[in-house]
Amino acid sequence: MNPGAPPPPLHPPSDTDIELRLLMEAIYLKYSYDFRNYTGASQKRRVLYALGQLGLPSISALQDKVLREPAMFTRLLQFLTIPVSEMFRDPGYFLELRRQVVPMLHTYPSLKVWVAGCSTGEEVFSLAILLREEGLLERTQIYATDINPSSLEKARLGIFPLESIRHYTANYQRAGGLRAFSDYYTAAYDAARFDPSLCVDVIFADHSLATDAVFAETQLVSCRNVLIYFNRQLQDRALGLFHESLCHRGFLGLGAKESIDFSSYADRFEVLSRGERIFRKVT
Repeated sequence: MNPGAPPPPLHPPSDTDIELRLLMEAIYLKYSYDFRNYTGASQKRRVLYALGQLGLPSISALQDKVLREPAMFTRLLQFLTIPVSEMFRDPGYFLELRRQVVPMLHTYPSLKVWVAGCSTGEEVFSLAILLREEGLLERTQIYATDINPSSLEKARLGIFPLESIRHYTANYQRAGGLRAFSDYYTAAYDAARFDPSLCVDVIFADHSLATDAVFAETQLVSCRNVLIYFNRQLQDRALGLFHESLCHRGFLGLGAKESIDFSSYADRFEVLSRGERIFRKVT
């Protein structure tokens, strides 16, 4: 045994864990998508589920397919990025934005808002509706970013299942909506298409919190239910991007199960609403 070598791990990784790490390394080297610092348990569940859906016997077989067939990576990406959202999700969050953040946003002559990890666009349209009702949308540029091109394309269309509209309407009302929710969409067959004018000043763009840099100064960053899939190292990287992007005294909104506590940036934000995970940059 080499005396200078590090000791073996107390709990060696399983064969499945080893395969999973190799798959994520292969994806990074081949396609420059970095999932290496996503939380292991959640990532494993998604990959094992993908195996069943794709009809493959093992993660190693999936890796072989991904390396040889770009179309297979595109299919796998739909499982890795969890493109699931809803309009006005956690209505209290949007209500607190109206009450505590919007009055401050009115003090800026123009606004830039970053929706990081926008998925299929439900949060983007929710914020656009809120900003329109508060008289801010016409002077706001919204950056809606995600790493999944398919999700971004769906977000651009602004078409959501009609079966979800009743739930979205209830969320909107609890979020302090000022109009009839039906004013914002046109129903046809089994879908609801939202007013395209809501997204005239929205830029939908591919952006990775794992590998990309800051691209604009913003007054509000909303990144909800994304950090829960990151390990501590990647959470810190993402929070660093948000901190760098935000102007002095800018606002950060996170998901209901997310926090800046115990991160490297905990002392650089103050709590505006702990219950709704809204923070303000202080340094």
